[in-house]
Amino acid sequence: MKLADRERELEVLIRAKYPLIYILSWEERRVESMLFRVAARLNKRLYAWTVTGGVIAIDTVRPTEVDPGARSALQVLDHVESSREAAVYLLKDFHPFLGGDHVSPDPAVVRKLRDLVRPLKESQKTVLFLSPILRLPVEMEKDVTLLDYSLPTMEELKEALDRIVRSVRSQSGLRVKLSADEQEQVLQAARGLTVSEAENVFAKSIVMTHAFDSQVIVAEKKQLIRKSNILEYYEAAEEMDYVGGMDELKAWLDKRRLAFTERAREFGLPEPRGLLLLGVQGGGKSLIAKAVSTVWKLPLLRLDMGRVFRELVGASEESMRMALQMAETVAPAILWIDEIEKGLSGLASSGRSDAGTAARVFGSFLVWMQEKTAPVFVIATSNDITSLPPELMRKGRFDEIFFIDLPNFEERQEIFFIHLHKRQWDPGEFDLVRLARESEGFSGAEIEQAIIAGLYDAFEAERGLIEEDLLRNIEQSVPLSQTMREPITALRNWARTHARPASSDPVIRRIPPPSPGTGEASPGNGEALASTDEV
Repeated sequence: MKLADRERELEVLIRAKYPLIYILSWEERRVESMLFRVAARLNKRLYAWTVTGGVIAIDTVRPTEVDPGARSALQVLDHVESSREAAVYLLKDFHPFLGGDHVSPDPAVVRKLRDLVRPLKESQKTVLFLSPILRLPVEMEKDVTLLDYSLPTMEELKEALDRIVRSVRSQSGLRVKLSADEQEQVLQAARGLTVSEAENVFAKSIVMTHAFDSQVIVAEKKQLIRKSNILEYYEAAEEMDYVGGMDELKAWLDKRRLAFTERAREFGLPEPRGLLLLGVQGGGKSLIAKAVSTVWKLPLLRLDMGRVFRELVGASEESMRMALQMAETVAPAILWIDEIEKGLSGLASSGRSDAGTAARVFGSFLVWMQEKTAPVFVIATSNDITSLPPELMRKGRFDEIFFIDLPNFEERQEIFFIHLHKRQWDPGEFDLVRLARESEGFSGAEIEQAIIAGLYDAFEAERGLIEEDLLRNIEQSVPLSQTMREPITALRNWARTHARPASSDPVIRRIPPPSPGTGEASPGNGEALASTDEV
């Protein structure tokens, strides 16, 4: 909604004699400026109330005391009732009198407000509540109109940016120039900040870099996330080059790299909704989420489903709503939900063991995914398809479902190269073909651990890493593809017809036979799978 539309909406409500209006916003100055213009056009006085200063007039050159003794909630309501002026009354931070967490509303205040509804409708007076927190008793839900002005419009952010540019030029003489694309990038990075926060971080960026650096602005959003107990701001340093294989998934992501720009909107492209990544544990699903954040230059927010669930009735649902609202606040952003099946594990027993809490939390999450308009790209990962409800995988929730299989022969060579190079060892000194052949059935994480174990051996022996260190640790390791052969085979069979392969090789690779002495029987004909690896 544009600034002009917000102002017009508020003016219409006041002209239509809506008696009680609740404005949800952190910024009193921004709301007061808008009300000043509206009240002037309607020829109404504009008064403000605080519990510390009573009633003051704020439509004058300087704020003027009107009734400093009216500091309690009932006193200010009595003042409004007795006034005969055409006026707008802005009551700041009135929410404590309307109840809150574990606190009941003041029954006398609630009753007084309800008694005021009819007299206000028959007069030229309007009462507005201004608060950053929504607190509304059930008795008043039908009498109060809610306006959410918690976040500024892009127009308001642009005005804040222009003010900082003018200030910099006048005070320091620094000529700051922004192209249209650079300005859009800065404003997109500032989305989710209040006007005051945006002005502060614009000025901070100028001080630090003598320019408007979007990375400095995005980093400021960490402060918002740190105040949340559910979301975690994840410092993603991984590049896509750290991800071995998965060329199909990489190509899909690369095509959507500019999907959050205004140019994409003008072209008619919708903002991408998200991905569901299924696959074997250690296959690189979490690594992909981190790499996407780095490549797309978007903040990565990790939603811990375990923190969502609380003991008090209704608290879990409220926690989920707050987490999703916070994700929208810092948008555009990536919301990462790792191993989502664990967070939804209570669905099967929700009707018996937790009064349906898990089902309600999941329901609110599904509705948000379907209806969200904020540019929040969801990346959910899962290792167990049987634990996921079918509603989650319906088209419209995610843009695509990718299956990440165990790496094939070529991909294993690439993974060995990446991890050796990452740890300052020359991959050219190792026979990557042999290492890839000996590590058939290993996941990317298991290959990494074999390299780390080999480094420990070499470090203890006080010498450099050699190929025999890696081969020995590969031989001593029992990969997950052997210990959990049946679940992985079932997941692969499901993925053949329900998911898109992350690698261009569409053939499902076989699970190697168990190592001698494990006591496991070789897979039967029903488990035999085609292989792209060497036999």
